[in-house]
Amino acid sequence: MGMSPTSRRTRTRALTGLGALALAASGFAAAPAAQADQPVRETAGQTHPYRHGAVPTKEDNANANANSAAAQRSSNLRYGGGVDGIGVTTGAPKVYLVFWGSQGTDANGNTTLSGDPKGIAVRAQQLFKGLGTNGETWSGVMTQYCEGITKGATSCPSTAAHVGYPTGGALAGVWVDSSAAAPGQASGNQLAAEAVKAAGHFGNTTAAANRNVQYVVLSPTGTHPDGFNTSAGNFCAWHDWNGDTTLSGGAAPSPYGDVAFTNDPYVTDMGTSCGQNYVNSGSAGLLDGVTMVYGHEYSETVTDQNPAGGWTDSTGYENADKCAWKGTGGVGGAQNVAFATGSFAMQGTWANDYNGGAGGCEISHPVVH
Repeated sequence: MGMSPTSRRTRTRALTGLGALALAASGFAAAPAAQADQPVRETAGQTHPYRHGAVPTKEDNANANANSAAAQRSSNLRYGGGVDGIGVTTGAPKVYLVFWGSQGTDANGNTTLSGDPKGIAVRAQQLFKGLGTNGETWSGVMTQYCEGITKGATSCPSTAAHVGYPTGGALAGVWVDSSAAAPGQASGNQLAAEAVKAAGHFGNTTAAANRNVQYVVLSPTGTHPDGFNTSAGNFCAWHDWNGDTTLSGGAAPSPYGDVAFTNDPYVTDMGTSCGQNYVNSGSAGLLDGVTMVYGHEYSETVTDQNPAGGWTDSTGYENADKCAWKGTGGVGGAQNVAFATGSFAMQGTWANDYNGGAGGCEISHPVVH
């Protein structure tokens, strides 16, 4: 999906927010149980430098491509040197899903939410449970990237610390924060603060405990985190870390070390602009955009955990940005990927080592250990 500087480092894209119109009582209500400096590019994140890896809407992505040189879209990623010593996720990635509201549980033990008429909460849980299962090699594309190498490098020696593979599933926990209704339009600072709060909730109270973790903050339908689904937000999602001083509202303090987070709004509120029926037709494709966008942000977080200290190209694109809305099928187009938990529409991501080192989008890659 289209993914979607005024501080000490330039930011290009981010997908952070969780905010919601306080629908009824509290957004997600109980359901019945059943640094590298990078130039800012002309996309959804341009005037919001913290929107790292922002998945732009299909329309915004098309406009950006029309104004971008082919050479920029085809250039390989380079290592940014790390931020606070962090470049990529080097251990087995752990994903914690954070919902603002209150909860119920379905027959399969998945959290369900009444502010979730399309069933995004269950789909997200199944997606992250499925990563690293069924021998899937979609995650393998990311494992070619590493940290601890020279800034500006475009390849990794075998001895470097590579991105980890999520063996057995990436989902590490689910929390529905029902202490208050989700904000109608959460700022970047509020989203980061919610992620820090989640770290405390899950007992991840040290920098080491958060080293290979990402917190995915999800909002109820009808909400506008960071301007999602408004004229101020032509994006589908973005990611960042709590210490980014360019976040709207400023950086969020953390007593638990650096905290990586994603703003995953209620994607289906944007319909086909954020991927509905991009791969599958009819009801089977209703949540195509959800898994493509959420997968997009996951892949960018593990390869650029504290933006932009990880891997970006000369224009600031991250690995999934370069392959967003590329079409379907083939080596690098969006298509269904089979996990142990089901089949999910996923987009390809950029591989520097593809095509003899020329680079390109891939949907599958051998796992690099």
